[in-house]
Amino acid sequence: MRDRRSDGKGLGPEAGAGFGERNRPGAAPRGPLDLSLLRTFLAVHRTGSFTAAARLLSLSQPTVTTQIRALERRLDRELFERQPRGVAPTPYADELAAQVAAPIDALAAVADHGPGAVPAPQPVHLAGPAEFLCVTALPALAPLVEEGVRLQVTPGLTDDLLDGLRAGHHDLVISTVRPRGRTLTAVPLTDEEFVLVASPGWARRIGPDAVAEDGPAALHGVPMVMYAEDLPIARRYWRHVFGRRLTGEAAVTVPDLRGVVATVVAGAGFSVLPAYLCRAELDTGRLVALLEPEDPPINTSYLAQRPGTAENPHVTRVRDRLLAAARDW
Repeated sequence: MRDRRSDGKGLGPEAGAGFGERNRPGAAPRGPLDLSLLRTFLAVHRTGSFTAAARLLSLSQPTVTTQIRALERRLDRELFERQPRGVAPTPYADELAAQVAAPIDALAAVADHGPGAVPAPQPVHLAGPAEFLCVTALPALAPLVEEGVRLQVTPGLTDDLLDGLRAGHHDLVISTVRPRGRTLTAVPLTDEEFVLVASPGWARRIGPDAVAEDGPAALHGVPMVMYAEDLPIARRYWRHVFGRRLTGEAAVTVPDLRGVVATVVAGAGFSVLPAYLCRAELDTGRLVALLEPEDPPINTSYLAQRPGTAENPHVTRVRDRLLAAARDW
């Protein structure tokens, strides 16, 4: 939905003398704006959902809807476009949010804790893939725990965790995809390289150079041990490395990559795994890389953050620690 009186160029000149100047963020409004409406607007902008904003503010969803409609009438602007899942801000809403976020957050801090008070840092709610959290992220954060940082960790699938981040359930999410939209900020964290592996016994049966010479045909009859029935990691490896579609069914499906590692080490067959997760097994010879392509497939993970968490300094400490540690991953 465009602004009702827009010329189609975002916050450009308006029809009607002086209208745009009076209502553009930063210009003098027609009378004072209700701060409660702005706080509700900011919550919707950050969460991308009327329902999530209602939970965040301890309001009912109809109340949030009413307040947003009241602000839109007051500004004579439409602030959000309805989407299949939540809402998306208009360019005008993005500009308004950028201007009011800092003062609204500062006022909220005073209202919640009193002027001059320094609130005790709350636990940092960190979420991400279970395997990456347990094997890589949490060991890197151990020194912060000794220094008093508290963590509440939630494993899960990326889409669900990003929805939870928008709704205010998490402070930081390690995401396997770059979040879309303007409601979240994200920076690259690390690149995962994928490796085709088997136990030493299977590697001998397949042959040391068989996959390099014959491609996937060398794996005919070798059981597959995979993360999910639709073989997402292996299918990507097949497309990228072999240039063809992977067919067949997994002999073992384990919805935890650590279980896949243990099963393949025990001799159940072959798999495609993130290198970080099986590096120790490769170094000790409990797993063997069946192929070393010049251009192995990789997947970039991102560290996503919910705006408005700056009040808790421990969120920043966890974020900075993860980004620093990721240089060595």
